[in-house]
Amino acid sequence: MKLKVKLTNLSTGGQLIAIINKVNANLLNIKPLNRINIKEGIHQATAIVEIDIESKHIKKGEIGLSNELAGLLNVKNNHILKIRKAKKPNSIFSIKDKLDGKTLTKEQINEIIKDIVLNNLTDIEITYFISSCLKSHLSLKETVYLIEAIVKNSGSLDLKEKIIADKHCIGGLAGNRTTMIIVPIIAAAEIIIPKTSSRSITSPAGTADVMEVLASVSHSKKEIKGILKITKACLVWGGALDLAPADDKIIKIEEPISINYEGLMIASILAKKVVVNANRIIIDIPVGNEAKIQRYKDAKHLKKKFIKLGKKLHMKVKVIITNGSQPIGNGIGPGLEARDVLLVLQNKGPKDLKEKSIKLAESLLKLCNKPKRLARQILESGEAYKKMQEIIKAQGGNPNIQPENIKLSKYKKTFYSQKKGKITKVSNHLTAKYAKLAGAPSEKGSGIYLYKHLKEKVKENEPLFDVYSEDREQIKLISKLNKKEPIYGLN
Repeated sequence: MKLKVKLTNLSTGGQLIAIINKVNANLLNIKPLNRINIKEGIHQATAIVEIDIESKHIKKGEIGLSNELAGLLNVKNNHILKIRKAKKPNSIFSIKDKLDGKTLTKEQINEIIKDIVLNNLTDIEITYFISSCLKSHLSLKETVYLIEAIVKNSGSLDLKEKIIADKHCIGGLAGNRTTMIIVPIIAAAEIIIPKTSSRSITSPAGTADVMEVLASVSHSKKEIKGILKITKACLVWGGALDLAPADDKIIKIEEPISINYEGLMIASILAKKVVVNANRIIIDIPVGNEAKIQRYKDAKHLKKKFIKLGKKLHMKVKVIITNGSQPIGNGIGPGLEARDVLLVLQNKGPKDLKEKSIKLAESLLKLCNKPKRLARQILESGEAYKKMQEIIKAQGGNPNIQPENIKLSKYKKTFYSQKKGKITKVSNHLTAKYAKLAGAPSEKGSGIYLYKHLKEKVKENEPLFDVYSEDREQIKLISKLNKKEPIYGLN
């Protein structure tokens, strides 16, 4: 069948979508979410079909194209395209096999990942793949195959250095911005550390959101290589690259319902290390009642898997189980966390963030055959701060920016203690929740500033925390909620 192009200005975020009239759909025996093959000259694509049942937008003889599909085919309005019904990808049958409890082969897993990258699978079909991994569990061998498939269908930085360092935290702890302190420490020790990080999806800030307060985080692979040549380090947003695109799509689908299956999580983390050629890796697993991992025995189990898989991938992996009983640092939200980072690098700021960063940096230095003592020396001598200034400059920011110059949101309210006592709880969950209600991470200057930590003494009417927001109504809402569910517990 031949149909005439009608551009829709519909953006799908990657999915190749075509819209056809119900008459043409009946002639082709096509239902919604079926696939069609489209050909235009040397260009061809397989697209997911939606049907205009009421014929309001797409008339008989027309085909509506999403922006992504029109760009791939390089067509404009009124182009004539050849259309035919397409078969389901073989990867769908492999997903069904996994749902039925079967062990997948290397070829099957690679085909699934390849189809995810090429947008040949719908979000629903990817969700079934994730569900199959939850239901039937990935074996160790399948997890290796998954990592290899993500890497095979990814770009790479193609770095040649013998030792390349990296660090990752499995997340779930507010304010845990150690990466931005560890990276300049390691780079100042003359070790290359190409750190790609994510933006926040459900938290008040990701490392990329915080670094973006200080400098651009969106850089091409060529630009990153230039930055690394100058500074030996970078702090960039991984989503701006084609490094592990399949993994990014899987995470996007996992996040709304906070799926945290260990097989997928480990594969995701280690695949992203492979694509930057990292071979000396520190993994931070915070454990606490409101952290992502709540039991120490679960953290130990996860630790063993990371180390075992690291060996299979020829990486030296060190896993450190850390205290996740409360937020780390004072600021929660991009601007406030950026202030904390600069203050620590200037030998000021929150002590817990400083000491945790040093502990992790010491372990990473040891993995890289460097003395552990260098971590504290480099930080306290100011070398790490100078290195961070170099990184900020190389990424297009102002290297002389000071913590007090980071702009915070217009409105601020301080919350005070109603009685004297000792801090018995600092809720990680509520701190993150209220910081997001304040406007973080989309509003860089919004969030929560904590004054107190566990076991500290508090006087009556002493400040506990500040809320920064561009919206007074949100501060009122947080005030109301905090009366019912307070961030702090006192005894």
